[in-house]
Amino acid sequence: MNVLTKNIENRNQVEFVSLEEMVPADHLLRQIDAAIDFNKVYEFVGDLYCKDNGRPSIDPVVLFKIVLIQHIYGIRSLRRTLEEVGMNMAYRWFIGYPLNEQVPHFSTVSYNFKHRFNTASVEYIFRWVLKAAADEGYLDTEAVFVDGTHIKASANLKKQARKAVPIEAKRYAHELFDEINKDREAHGKKPFDENNNGNDSGSGDNSGEPEIIEKTVSTTDPECGVFHKGEHKKVFAYEAHPACDKHNFILGVHVTPGNIHDSVAFDSLYDDICKHYPEHKIVAADSAYKTPWICKRIFESGRVLTFAYTRPKTKDGTHPWYTYVYDEYFDDVICPEYKVLHYSTTNRDGYREYKSRSYLCADCPTKAMCTQNAKCEKTVTRHIWQRFVDMAEDVRHTPLYRDIYKLRQQKIERVFADAKEKHGMRYTQYRGLAQVTNWVKLKFAAMNLKKLATWKWKRKNLSPWKRRRRIFAADYFSWLLFFPFQTKKPALAGLLRQTFSTG
Repeated sequence: MNVLTKNIENRNQVEFVSLEEMVPADHLLRQIDAAIDFNKVYEFVGDLYCKDNGRPSIDPVVLFKIVLIQHIYGIRSLRRTLEEVGMNMAYRWFIGYPLNEQVPHFSTVSYNFKHRFNTASVEYIFRWVLKAAADEGYLDTEAVFVDGTHIKASANLKKQARKAVPIEAKRYAHELFDEINKDREAHGKKPFDENNNGNDSGSGDNSGEPEIIEKTVSTTDPECGVFHKGEHKKVFAYEAHPACDKHNFILGVHVTPGNIHDSVAFDSLYDDICKHYPEHKIVAADSAYKTPWICKRIFESGRVLTFAYTRPKTKDGTHPWYTYVYDEYFDDVICPEYKVLHYSTTNRDGYREYKSRSYLCADCPTKAMCTQNAKCEKTVTRHIWQRFVDMAEDVRHTPLYRDIYKLRQQKIERVFADAKEKHGMRYTQYRGLAQVTNWVKLKFAAMNLKKLATWKWKRKNLSPWKRRRRIFAADYFSWLLFFPFQTKKPALAGLLRQTFSTG
């Protein structure tokens, strides 16, 4: 005989419960709490609070933990996060609030992260998590993987206006200008005037004012940019430019409006990477970073840039670009019909122009495939930093760097997938470049912390059988690999044993 059980009466029961017992031992928040010492937060936020005046403050560790919960679980907003914290026992255990204590209001948390905890505080959190991962030996910064991804802004596409804005000068503009003039002087040409944006004769504008361009600007969030998604759809967006290592730890990030090209944002990101991880040797990026300046900067610093193959952008029915061969010794270009294109000038964009002789091209059998110029002249341009681009092309064909580039899709693209699908980075509700930057850095800090906690927990709770198996493997490989070199490298076997045994 079946007995129908009704549990609705249990709603009014009064029980004594312990949050410590209600949260599973292997819960993710337990792993995070054990992976890092949150008391470090007091060290860099202490000077933001008054010690002898005002009302008692909310624990800053609680505020940071609430935001970490939002980014770890991909919760849409702070308002929804505080609702979840009030109902979820694991969340309450993580922030140290019992069941009968009211959680902070979402506006309090929002105000603190807008007005109290500035960009420096968020940067400290980001670097603090990375340092903890580095101390555990989890970072591998030999190769750095770089790319960009767009984040839809909190801006209505219908609320827009056309606005004239000055074109921002490139960071390397002065260095490029100096090298252009040196190159012109070496070829017997008159150097350019820095304040003259015209031609060689000096007939241009001498005002020295920046060039103005008209752009579409959002009236809701003027700091975002228009991003063309596909052929027809366009949205207002920001773009995050992160760099990660081989273990998918995000090493740095730079946020720009959505209409800024990846190559333009690279300098700020790379400055940050060089500052904190100067030991890196390889940079893997896609074809958007294939510019003379980026190639020059990386190779001149003693590092290597590897990127993807780019399809030749020549018109159908014309000679491929690679059939025009540069002769470095004579500083000339040889066309497919073995005619010489001599140096003509170096323009303001940093490109040397090589032109053919019209009387030689007039009777050329492949003139239609070469030029449609009425004067029968063919002009080939070559950047003054082109040799660095050629070095990157040569590197691309080597097996080592070809394999490293193949890892780019598995590393940086995986970071984007996790951030958008699991951690809610597809859209942002914040407005303004500063607020979006802090939001992105906190999200990546949460992702790094999640990976750090998971790895530490697995290593700590490795079963005895697996641990013995790894120790056996370490002993075997140490004998197999280092037996002939025991007298020269006795520490390598011990190091390998320790690596295998600790995971």
